[in-house]
Amino acid sequence: MRGLAADLMTRGGDARIVLKPETALNRYFSAPRPSNVLAYASSTANDISAAAFEHVERKLAEIAPRGELAADAYAAELERMRARIRRAYSVPDDTAIVFAPSGTDLEYVALACVSDKAPGGTHNVLLGADEVGSGCIHSAFGRYFAEKTALGIQTTPGAPVPGFGDTHVEMIDIPVRDESGRARPSAQIAAAISEAIAHAPAAGRHPLVHVVHGSKTGLILPSLADIDRLREQHGEALTLVVDACQARITSPAIADYLARGAIVCLTGSKFMGGPPFSGIALVPKPLAQAAPALPEGLATIFRRAEWPAAWPGADRLPHSANVGLLLRLEASIFELERFQALLLEEVTRIILAFHRAVRTEIIEPTPARRVAPYPPGEKETADNHPVEMRTLSTLDLSGFGGATLDDAQRWHRDLLAHGIRLGQPVKCVKLPDGRWGATLRIGLSMPMVTERATLDDARLEHAFATDMKRVAAALAAVA
Repeated sequence: MRGLAADLMTRGGDARIVLKPETALNRYFSAPRPSNVLAYASSTANDISAAAFEHVERKLAEIAPRGELAADAYAAELERMRARIRRAYSVPDDTAIVFAPSGTDLEYVALACVSDKAPGGTHNVLLGADEVGSGCIHSAFGRYFAEKTALGIQTTPGAPVPGFGDTHVEMIDIPVRDESGRARPSAQIAAAISEAIAHAPAAGRHPLVHVVHGSKTGLILPSLADIDRLREQHGEALTLVVDACQARITSPAIADYLARGAIVCLTGSKFMGGPPFSGIALVPKPLAQAAPALPEGLATIFRRAEWPAAWPGADRLPHSANVGLLLRLEASIFELERFQALLLEEVTRIILAFHRAVRTEIIEPTPARRVAPYPPGEKETADNHPVEMRTLSTLDLSGFGGATLDDAQRWHRDLLAHGIRLGQPVKCVKLPDGRWGATLRIGLSMPMVTERATLDDARLEHAFATDMKRVAAALAAVA
């Protein structure tokens, strides 16, 4: 059963989850089985925890011991998952939940919700293309992003998904960082969004406005206050979608967004701690009730049960099961439920201990510096930055001899020889010569928090300090 569970979790997605024969790892150097690697890589991809893997094995033995599942049984399992997610995040029972093979596929959910809002299609306002998943550039256009979908259908990356297409979706990318890599203030982002919205009516398009809650480097843009000003200014002329795919978000924050009519997109494979990949879209009741029939092309991407039973046009989707996605979701929701059972005070204690260890063992004694997840000089924003964002530190490693992004990509791979895996580099540090500087990300996951909740303060500090010393030594070795 152990081999079957791990094998199934590498199926029912795109090429990113396929294991390479020579390494038995995917392109992110992870695999859906427990690992002894010291992995602070939740910003990119997790291995599965031992507890979650045992849970998945038990679930597989219960529902599909041979790895096969009937479509009706798949639908029943996903419906139970919807109820568990609503309970875990304390969202209204009438919140619609759509499951997707990955966070990248969630963009199609948002586009489908607004596809009939205007005769000219959708004005898709994306924030920070470099701060979200690279495949989202294609899916935000309503295009395929991989050579094969989770249904095993061959596609061409960049080709339009039938029902969307180039003429139906226009994408506007608003940078969240300036030319030097510094985060832009919320007011600037909101002003750029407002300008983009103003251009939509002339093209006969409806604005679908993205909000980032926890980018690859922990940014939250724009602020809730600026979102409210945009809603007051433009009213029903826009629809909001929150990219919270890192899942570094609290239940109250989710409630705030849903109350404003926003779609909230999450993935189970980042902070939540599940293996790559799975996507979850929370859709407010009014938006789900007013949704048009699904575009025909989504039948190449989604299965029937992954959309709520009453969703218009969902019957055109294949009535089949994706056992791999089901198991990946099962692992993620298992971790979510364990994490949400902890008191906020306990979670905060662990997160702050991690944050201190990064500072004392990496930032202070080495050339590494922490990239601020807020605009420079905004002390109030820094003081009020949510504690869940402190689960992620982006390390500026350009101080290691002017190291570049290319160096960091090599170090990311070379760290494996030291038994360490961190989050992939991102473009957020500019060198004097204009090249992008070296960065790597170090992040907690829900299972890491849960598993250290039993430690007293002294043992907790020692555990994180030991880990960060290992990371610092390995960075010095590869750099």
